[in-house]
Amino acid sequence: MGFGFNLFFVFILVPLIGILLVTWLLTRKKIFGKLFGIVWLGIFGLALFSGFIQWLTAKTKLEKKDYYGQYIVNRDYFPGKQADWQYNNFRFEIKENDSIYFYVTNKEKILRRYEGTITTTKPYLYRSERLIINMKQPTHHIMTSYPTTYRSAWSFYLVFFSPKFNNVYFKKGKWKPLDN
Repeated sequence: MGFGFNLFFVFILVPLIGILLVTWLLTRKKIFGKLFGIVWLGIFGLALFSGFIQWLTAKTKLEKKDYYGQYIVNRDYFPGKQADWQYNNFRFEIKENDSIYFYVTNKEKILRRYEGTITTTKPYLYRSERLIINMKQPTHHIMTSYPTTYRSAWSFYLVFFSPKFNNVYFKKGKWKPLDN
C-alpha cells in the first residue's frame, strides 16, 4: 500500500482499535465491542475488495499460444479513409506451427503473401511473453520491425512501425467487408 495508507494505519487506525479494545475491556459495553468488530470487518472487507479490483483490472499475461490467430487492422484508434484502406489491404495470421503469413489484399482477394516464423521471449523482465517475428526476405515494409504489444485487462493489440505509414495497429479478429 502507499505512504498515505501507512500513515493512516499507524496514526489513526491502530490507536482507534487500541482505544476501542481498552474501552470495551474496561466497560464491557456491547457498543464498543461491536465498533471494534465493525472496524476489523471493514479492514478485511477493504482488503478483499482491493484484491478483487486488482485482479479485475490487471493486464493480461500473454503466452505464445495467445498470439495464435488472425489479425486485422484496428480501425478504432484512428478511424477514417486511411484506416479503412489499411483494413482492406493488410492482415495476417499466426498459426500453431509458429508460422506467420502476412497478406496484401484487395478486400477479400489476396494479392501477395509474405511468410515467416514467430518466437517469443521468456518473461524475465516482463510478465508476458513478447512476440518476435522473423520474416523471409524480401518482406513487406510493415513487417520489418518487431511489434510492440499493448495489453489491457481483457485483450491486447499489436503495433508495427512502418517506414511508410508510421504505426499500424492490429487486433485479433476475422476480416469482414466494410459497410460503406
